[in-house]
Amino acid sequence: MKVRVRLFGALREEAGEEGLELELPEGALAGDVRTALAERFSSVAQFGDRLRISVNLEFTRPDQTLTAGDEVALLPPVAGGSGLDDVKLCTLSEAPLVESEVVARVAGDDTGGVVTFVGTVRNQARGHQIKYLEYEAYPEMAEREMEKIGAEAAVRWPGSRVAMAHRVGHLEIGEAAVVIAACAPHRGEAFEACRFCIDTLKETVPIWKKEVAVDGAYWVDDHA
Repeated sequence: MKVRVRLFGALREEAGEEGLELELPEGALAGDVRTALAERFSSVAQFGDRLRISVNLEFTRPDQTLTAGDEVALLPPVAGGSGLDDVKLCTLSEAPLVESEVVARVAGDDTGGVVTFVGTVRNQARGHQIKYLEYEAYPEMAEREMEKIGAEAAVRWPGSRVAMAHRVGHLEIGEAAVVIAACAPHRGEAFEACRFCIDTLKETVPIWKKEVAVDGAYWVDDHA
């Protein structure tokens, strides 16, 4: 049977393409994709078990059985969404982010506090002088995962609402890479929800960062 494999970050660069078709025996498991590609690409072998696997836009275990036509993604460690029903709370964008626009997605008369986090591109990281950053995402899954984070925040802090926007593509020093706005009836819940969302986003959402420094370029697989 054939499955479609999506590749991102360093895996995509080594393969020279965003995806490929892989022939597997009937009854193959999600982890078999990782094993098969580790024999072809050194980056897959290098990441090993640190590569998370998704099947049809959902994170899964390596022992999940695949069926013909599944879309399997190998996801490197990520660098580390009242009149609002029609508003898309969580988005990716190649255009500059506007903090006030993200706040407007969730602010309302029923909230007593709005807390925002804006993550910007700094000029130094890991002992390197940074020229610019490049962000890459698995877009369909990234927005879905951000929405899940926002939904969990609403459960943890009743009455809260969260919006998230993340850049992809080329970012210069000083540009905003991510904006999170959290509103709640009281400021304490808004602060907690905002911190939870940025911390969880950097751990779980399939977005990858490439730092281009004066002495070379490299994909980041930690959460700094």
